[in-house]
Amino acid sequence: MAKTKEKNKKKKIAGAGKSADRAANAARGGAAAAGGGRKSAGGLAFGRGANPARVQAILHGLDAAYPEASCELVHRSPFELLISTILSAQCTDVTVNIVTKELFPKYPDARALAYADPRALEQEIRPTGFFRNKTKSIMGASKKIVEEFGGKVPQTMEELLTLPGVARKTANVVLGSGFGIASGVVVDTHVQRLSERLDLTKNTDPKKIEQDLMQIIPRERWILFSHQLIWHGRRVCNARKPKCVECNLESLCYSSDKTI
Repeated sequence: MAKTKEKNKKKKIAGAGKSADRAANAARGGAAAAGGGRKSAGGLAFGRGANPARVQAILHGLDAAYPEASCELVHRSPFELLISTILSAQCTDVTVNIVTKELFPKYPDARALAYADPRALEQEIRPTGFFRNKTKSIMGASKKIVEEFGGKVPQTMEELLTLPGVARKTANVVLGSGFGIASGVVVDTHVQRLSERLDLTKNTDPKKIEQDLMQIIPRERWILFSHQLIWHGRRVCNARKPKCVECNLESLCYSSDKTI
């Protein structure tokens, strides 16, 4: 009799274990289906998407990790920042800073660059890549600043977009880091990648991503938020192999790119 009871007890335990396994597998499958194959099941501490609680938690995490994030392009004026940002296209900030360390003393203002020798300038900025196009943009923007804006960098999005080589990203950098004006959200390659991984947008076009972010991030956070995402993208959430084990946003992230 005792042997029969023991045998029945083992059967019940085994059956319960199989039921738990089936439930866990079903839960994993349901989570994968809900994510549309784009996101994994983990990292759902505050739900999905851009719901206010989750966005707030992401902002708190960024504040904890990068409370003093700022522009890493070395500059002493809005004009220097403008030129550095143009040079930074398809180039690292480190390389740009090396180049501008020699460039800015030689060309201290817009007038100096507006009427520079283009061949000499090309060679001086060559390490940043695309040096011919960048030379045209730098000289064209500098000339327009001298001739139409009294030698000073304009402080509105509309006016900045009239300068050669300046699109919304560059204009937002100059307005935000050069003048402290929150006109939009800088969407560079890091901001785009992290916004997608954190599921803060469903778009892939930078202009549409910016509009999405402007809807969910408080305006007073636009400038700092961009810097924080850029810092996080460079230091932790790398493109090829994100360091998820070091990430303080890991519990909020369910990206299929996660490495843990």
